[in-house]
Amino acid sequence: MKTPRSFFKPLALGAPAPFRELPVNVERMIHFVPPHLEKVRAKVQEMAAGIDVILGNLEDAIPSDAKLAARHGFIDMAKATDFKSLGTGLWVRINGLNSPWMLDDVVEIVTAVGDKLDVIMVPKVEGVWDIHYLDQLLAQLEAKAGVIRPIQLHAILETAEGVAHVDAIALASPRMQGISLGPADLAASRAMKTTRVGGGHPGYRVLEDAHSDGRARASVQQDLWHYTFAKMVDACQAAGIKPFYGPFGDIKDLEGCEQQFRNAFIMGCAGAWTLHPDQIEIAKRVFSPDPTEIAFARRILEAMPNGSGVAILDGKMQDDATWKQAKVMVDQARLIANKDPDMAKVYGF
Repeated sequence: MKTPRSFFKPLALGAPAPFRELPVNVERMIHFVPPHLEKVRAKVQEMAAGIDVILGNLEDAIPSDAKLAARHGFIDMAKATDFKSLGTGLWVRINGLNSPWMLDDVVEIVTAVGDKLDVIMVPKVEGVWDIHYLDQLLAQLEAKAGVIRPIQLHAILETAEGVAHVDAIALASPRMQGISLGPADLAASRAMKTTRVGGGHPGYRVLEDAHSDGRARASVQQDLWHYTFAKMVDACQAAGIKPFYGPFGDIKDLEGCEQQFRNAFIMGCAGAWTLHPDQIEIAKRVFSPDPTEIAFARRILEAMPNGSGVAILDGKMQDDATWKQAKVMVDQARLIANKDPDMAKVYGF
């Protein structure tokens, strides 16, 4: 375990110092694009202004014979667009640490476009050792390539071992930006009996008590992922990093997608993955706080400017705890307003 004084030291001579606080960014949606497809890359510059994070996917859903094309396509995509001027994050999901492509993914991308890259998403993280390996490797590459701004790491929670170690993973490095739930691979790791990617399951239910007259018992479909999801959110919030919901695989079920995203938002998530353009607007809507709630939160802050004491608003008592809640929401709304002119008008900023 590193001492507190050494935790924030660069791990290579010439590497940038790690962030002591997470950069302040709006990340309502992490939009996945397959960079090996030229027609997709051609649309990125146009769509980037309306998306919080563009992620080049090199791992799952990219065929083995297209892995090199995806890596080179991502580099071309990063060079072609000034994402920072658009206020859009640029992320990449590399191949797994046990794959034959991972090392070249990291070396070639950091060397070519390291200063443009914000976050590397790491699949199937199982423990701190995975993060420590990439932490050291990135420091060496940043120093070699002259990267000025440290590249962050985002872990995907998609194995039983990773779930068991999630608290330690969240604290593994100052590079940690956040963690996403990866339900499909996690289901396989746990030998769960489902092929669904996120959402509830019709066979996973709770029945009401039996009726004496034999009437049919009401039942409610349950969320298979609630325990893991809550555990991940706690680990992230305790470590001061961001939790995210991962993929909702049923692209046609927009209502189900919106409910899953809304559950994640209420639970404390900063955003979710979007796999299709139809999910982008859902993420924008869900992960932008409700304007009515923002208006009331602003009233709380105005009534208690220094966050102390007690105020009564509309018959409801407000104290330092509700002031903190209000500040979180208003701060988030201001960030969104800076990124999204339409939401700025809605929030009155």
